[in-house]
Amino acid sequence: MAAGTRIAVIGAGPSGIAAAKECIAHGLGADLVVFEKSDQVGGNWVFREDPGHSSIYWTTHTISSKYYSEYEDFALPPDTPDYPHHTQLKKYFQDYAQHFDVIPRIRFHTEVLHATRREDGAWLIRSCGPGGEQVEVFDVLMVANGHHWNPRMPEYPGRFDGEFIHSHAFKSNVPFTGKRVLVIGGGNSGADVAVECSRVAERCDISMRHGLWIVPKFIVGWPNDVVSDKTAGMLPYSVRQPVMETVVHLTIGRYEHFGLQRPEHGVLQCHPTINSELIYSLGHGDVVPRVGVSRFDGDRVHFEDGSSEVFDAVIAATGYKITFPFFDTSFIDWEEAKKVPLWRRMFHADVPNLYFIGLFQPLGSVWPLADYQAMLACLEITGRYHRPPDMRRAIAHELAHPHFKFIDSVRHSTEVGYGDFRRELLTELKKAGARPHLRPENASIRLAKAWGTRRLGAPARRDRKAWRREDARRRQAQTRSAAANGSGGSVDGAGAQ
Repeated sequence: MAAGTRIAVIGAGPSGIAAAKECIAHGLGADLVVFEKSDQVGGNWVFREDPGHSSIYWTTHTISSKYYSEYEDFALPPDTPDYPHHTQLKKYFQDYAQHFDVIPRIRFHTEVLHATRREDGAWLIRSCGPGGEQVEVFDVLMVANGHHWNPRMPEYPGRFDGEFIHSHAFKSNVPFTGKRVLVIGGGNSGADVAVECSRVAERCDISMRHGLWIVPKFIVGWPNDVVSDKTAGMLPYSVRQPVMETVVHLTIGRYEHFGLQRPEHGVLQCHPTINSELIYSLGHGDVVPRVGVSRFDGDRVHFEDGSSEVFDAVIAATGYKITFPFFDTSFIDWEEAKKVPLWRRMFHADVPNLYFIGLFQPLGSVWPLADYQAMLACLEITGRYHRPPDMRRAIAHELAHPHFKFIDSVRHSTEVGYGDFRRELLTELKKAGARPHLRPENASIRLAKAWGTRRLGAPARRDRKAWRREDARRRQAQTRSAAANGSGGSVDGAGAQ
């Protein structure tokens, strides 16, 4: 398969536009179609007042820093903060799609209703758009519909009579002004929603079934993913875990001091909660910690420690289901899977012309690595790359050897280590003779890379040496000048500076 290959991409979010860009770059853009059911590029990062597909709220910022969130061949604007706001990211994605000529290939307001594979291997795609329903044939299907759009609601004995919503429907704290609010779940969404509600609510509690690692966004002045990546390059896993835990303890202290349960697992065995405000809010009493919920009783919520409280609203920040509404469940059903059976999180064992782009959860950002997944898919389509001959064995080996010993749960079904997964993808690209993207001169990561050779707040070593040499020359010149003028005195402090 090569030129003339007809490719369908489902989704024009960050992973979908990366897939389309790679198709175009590899000469596969002539018959490329990107199906997007909304009206614009950006996926989850397009804020909407109605719940719909987007799960962000008005104050959302990234939990991965700009250094590891930008595509490696397209830099964020220089004035972008360490943790960009969703409006900045939406513009970035739309600029990216425009820059790489992806926009003309996108069919907006067009939803894929069903995708099925014929006996000859071709894909039948039934879609519905402005012109009504139509069925088309494609040679390759790339799935990039995201995995943070189908809410997973918890179930408890009894009935709650107040407002009971998923964090997916949370758009701002305004509707919860003056109310008694309970947030269920201590992940990233739960922590953010609890902090936001605490600003306006009469009271705000947060319920966690077990202890979680809550990591501040900044450590020693740098975003935590920059620090994590630096230690990953210097320390083995057996040392990284205790070092990271020590750093967190030195930064925050004992979780028990804030009424939280102590985590029963290591910091690298789960997807940590990246939040600098929750501990602050707990310490100030603005958010009240609770153990897991045991049952509902009207407007009263009972907890597993025997306590109870009356609430007006409950917000469940309990994650999302991995679902593909356009596939028959007899074909793919990973909604309750604890491990998604894909090699390199993208290759299906039995279907060679199906690629999943961005279906993984790193300790970092998805998009730069989704780009490399798409590149690998295009290299296979054009015949430059060959997947392992025994895919089932390759998948089994990968699932048995995760990057870290993640907790065995649905929440971690697609978890990967950012640096480890990037190295794996680059290893496969190298087999096809491909290299990583050449980063632009203004790439944010260039600043982070320089951190390894710096003392915090000081210039790079080579810059310090040059500065000292220049300072010595300047002092000598000033001394000679003073002697020539007959002053004979030493250069004063102001002159020295």
